Amino acid sequence: MGTFLLVFLGCSTVAVTVLFDAHVGLMQVAIGWGLAVTLAIYASRHLSCAHLNPAVSFAMTVAKRMGWSRLPAYLLGQFLGAFAAAALLYLLFGSAIAQFEALHNLTRGTAASHRTAMIFGEFFPNPGLPAWVQVSEATAFLAEATGTAVLVLLIFSLTEKCNVGRPDEALSPLFIGASVTLVIAVLAPLTQAGLNPARDLSPRLFAAWAGWGKAAFPSPPYSFLTVYVAGPMCGAVLAAFGFTKIIEPLVLKKENETCC
Repeated sequence: MGTFLLVFLGCSTVAVTVLFDAHVGLMQVAIGWGLAVTLAIYASRHLSCAHLNPAVSFAMTVAKRMGWSRLPAYLLGQFLGAFAAAALLYLLFGSAIAQFEALHNLTRGTAASHRTAMIFGEFFPNPGLPAWVQVSEATAFLAEATGTAVLVLLIFSLTEKCNVGRPDEALSPLFIGASVTLVIAVLAPLTQAGLNPARDLSPRLFAAWAGWGKAAFPSPPYSFLTVYVAGPMCGAVLAAFGFTKIIEPLVLKKENETCC
């Protein structure tokens, strides 16, 4: 449910921007994603800790905040929720997408249809940028890993035991959403800032099934796996090790002191 809300609200923000110019500027889209993350966390955090992201779940497992036995159920829920969100989005906007393609002479399934495929999955560089902008696969991988590492580090910090139970704990989802907003605002021109394998892969697979075919995937081949799956997973694990091996030991030394 949490991942469904995140992907539906976030990708719908992209959809209305691409199709109707409903939002002006990258920051408005980034804020839409940040609010989607915030609301999805509030909706699901007391039910499932609101991971919403396979990279976050894997990082929590590596850091021993969650048992390995729970990971398959979390991953299944995340990928199914994201796929269902993409299906509902297409049900609502499918006609508008077809009209947009006809108006701009876009043949679905060709490289030109990246302009509409980007509603579902990400591409590097962002298809909305001028043609002269080029982003290598290595740079895209680094961007996704860096953005996810920043996000996961903040999640770990905001859910660390000194913060749990504090009056301002209720604001943690808002801070996490704000971090997503800022990361997207910085990295979206490079990779559209996926940061989440479920958010990228499930809608991308739906788009491939819905007529975009190979055009639903970026070039070179399999870069959607190296950039948008491996990138976030690597960044999340690095952040988990950094927090548990460097930051958390400093906190444990002060476990008998009042947290501030």
